[in-house]
Amino acid sequence: MGDFFTVSVLVATLASGIRLGTPFLLAGLGETIGQRSGVLNLGVEGVMLLGAFSAYYVTLETGSAVYGIFGAIVVGLIMGLVYAFITLVMHAQQGISGIGMYLFGLGFTDLLFQKNVGTPKPIRGLGEVNIPLLSDIPKVGEIFFQHSLPVYFAFALVPLVWFMINKTTFGLNIRAVGETPEAADTLGVSVNMTRLATMLIGSTMASLAGAALALEVGIFQQNLTSGQGFIAIALVYFGAWRSYGVMLGALLFGIVQATVLQLKTLGIVEGANSSLLAMAPAVLTIVVLVIVSRRVAAPGALTRPFDRSA
Repeated sequence: MGDFFTVSVLVATLASGIRLGTPFLLAGLGETIGQRSGVLNLGVEGVMLLGAFSAYYVTLETGSAVYGIFGAIVVGLIMGLVYAFITLVMHAQQGISGIGMYLFGLGFTDLLFQKNVGTPKPIRGLGEVNIPLLSDIPKVGEIFFQHSLPVYFAFALVPLVWFMINKTTFGLNIRAVGETPEAADTLGVSVNMTRLATMLIGSTMASLAGAALALEVGIFQQNLTSGQGFIAIALVYFGAWRSYGVMLGALLFGIVQATVLQLKTLGIVEGANSSLLAMAPAVLTIVVLVIVSRRVAAPGALTRPFDRSA
């Protein structure tokens, strides 16, 4: 373990943790916005996979990661519209619909990959953008200011999401619809239109989370996300439906993942112990849910459909 507790390794682990936490953060922030309006989307994992494949395939075909990101945005908007139709128009149960979205994303991306790519082919991501002056600070610069654009974008969204939810009329409508949609409706707030907007935002951010992951690793494979979408949903509960809480959770899970990878790379943990250690993020998710679920209260109308004619 002495090899791990060196300055260079610890700095590299923290920097890697921030990068690995980015998909969690993007998806978690999007899901936070949706849940604050009363919409639970268990299909985040499927949307992440679709976003990851679209970003990967468009980048592979065009050679431009920027086009890949735009492709992921389009896919996210489409999936948001699909989920809105299923839940708002058809009044389907949100939990079941979300699982359906996940299974669709898992199966469809595997099919598209086999048909259009076949064998994994590496792509070139966006690359690092060093922040002038700040990136030159010893150790601190390497940890915080030498990352790709999706990383900066994700963390910049944290205060923006907080401001939108807490300091804008749209955010007030989201909170009202998520707590007491009937009361919001009597005050002239369109419940379904507000939820539609949050679904589009949440789905797009989940798709961008998948794109960030694919562009970071530079490849796509079956089930690339490996449960990250479900962990992102857990982070919403961990963060008590607040953007800064979600950010802390994303950093925690990212650093745990980075630590596991670093221990494997250094050969500190091998064989069966390595497989057990790989379960750490999943175990941490369960522990977090058990502890936090007793201390925080979900939005009052979460998963509850609204029918004005009822």
